[in-house]
Amino acid sequence: MADSDLICGVHPVIEALRARKHVERLLIRIGAGGDGIREIRGLALEQNVPWQPVPLQKLDRLTRAEHQGVIAYLSQVEEQDLDEVIARAYEQRQAPLIVALDSVTDVRNMGAIARSAECFGAHGLLVPKVGTARLGPDTVKSSAGALLRKPVCRTNDLLKALERAREHGLRIIACTEKAQQDVSEVDLSGPLVVVMGSEDTGINDRVLRMADELVRIPMAGQIGSLNVSVAAGIVLHAVLRARMEKKKKKRKKGGRRRAGKGLSPDPVSFPSSSRKCRPRSR
Repeated sequence: MADSDLICGVHPVIEALRARKHVERLLIRIGAGGDGIREIRGLALEQNVPWQPVPLQKLDRLTRAEHQGVIAYLSQVEEQDLDEVIARAYEQRQAPLIVALDSVTDVRNMGAIARSAECFGAHGLLVPKVGTARLGPDTVKSSAGALLRKPVCRTNDLLKALERAREHGLRIIACTEKAQQDVSEVDLSGPLVVVMGSEDTGINDRVLRMADELVRIPMAGQIGSLNVSVAAGIVLHAVLRARMEKKKKKRKKGGRRRAGKGLSPDPVSFPSSSRKCRPRSR
């Protein structure tokens, strides 16, 4: 890990938090105290920055710099508000598509999923602040820069964030081998959140229970699962294909109506941003 990815020392960390830098998380030495450490904890609580107590040896392994018992991880990716990302999609008269990741901890998988999300037209990523891959240089590199182009929304509670998306009219589609229907059997053309889980534990049971649809990817081989980034690419391609086919049908229908009656096709109807997509504080 590059030292440029870290801020070490009580006063530098305090200044980074005061300046609202993109601090991803904090490591604080077990038993560390004093006014500076208390201020750091207070600022972290105010800004929803997770922090973890760790032994001194872990901090020493991360850096040779004088850390004074506290290290801050900086994210290269700017955090954006989920409500605003969804609102912008509606304002552009597009069906919002959000990719939510549950406990995806490998930076290469995170980067590859972000790359697929950008290629297949997703409007943003939704990732938990805790228990997920860091959005540092390795992840950005794995994404081929997609993480610098595609909005990333961080959340302290994935379930609450998914419920917010549902309030904006998005259906929750969870990709899991526990599903009884193939991804091709589900309508993917409307506003969606596609949820992908970690390779070892999959999607959390509570997320599966709240999902509107559970889908699986049909396979013919003997190995029963796919790499999560590969699976995400397949599902996102299916979403793009469904949306392209829907547009094609609308164009054909509109052409027939104009030829027969001289009428233009009906405009696509989405919830208005004032009614459905009023941004909320996190």
